[in-house]
Amino acid sequence: MIHLERYLMVAQDGEHEIVVDKSRFICHVKRVYNDQDAMEFIKEIKKIHWNATHNCSAYQVGDFNEIQKANDDGEPSGTAGVPMLEVLRKQGIKNCVVVVTRYFGGIKLGAGGLIRTYGKAVSEAIKELGVIERKTMKTMFVNADYNLLGTIQSRLEGTDYLISQVHYTDKVSVEVLIDVDSEETFTSWIIDMTNGKVDVVPGETSFKEVPYHREA
Repeated sequence: MIHLERYLMVAQDGEHEIVVDKSRFICHVKRVYNDQDAMEFIKEIKKIHWNATHNCSAYQVGDFNEIQKANDDGEPSGTAGVPMLEVLRKQGIKNCVVVVTRYFGGIKLGAGGLIRTYGKAVSEAIKELGVIERKTMKTMFVNADYNLLGTIQSRLEGTDYLISQVHYTDKVSVEVLIDVDSEETFTSWIIDMTNGKVDVVPGETSFKEVPYHREA
């Protein structure tokens, strides 16, 4: 079975509300990894907001978005669930379910207004909750004397190398996450930067969650 080496997810579960023409749109966001969990979440939100005008939903699950579903929950066909799903698609957010709860405020938005608003509710919620990248990374252990810790930390700051943990024993061991194809480059760089005063030991390769910032 083929698996992706990297993909994007929401950083955390949560909710975010916007108000458009007196109607409240509350977007609930959750990470899910299968169809059943997505449906259970939708059912849970509908139970909590049983008196809402609509609880529209969308989700996509799987490395290659094998499962994609959208539901308008009574809004005009194609004006809610599909625009919500389209946000997940365009932003590349995987394994995620979104439910937008609407409490009608008395002013009709029209089909175009609904499409824009349901999409906006999801995109703003994702922006508020944040996005992380899950990708295959290599762990490297940089072992050194304690007096080099500050130098190592300051030089790593602002690079693509991420400090995962720092272990304190008779020496200090800095656990660094790097791209899988950067082992040789990183090792040469850190040894050169410290004038050969560190010992670099490769660790395991595994999936990690790292901060993600979209290019402007």
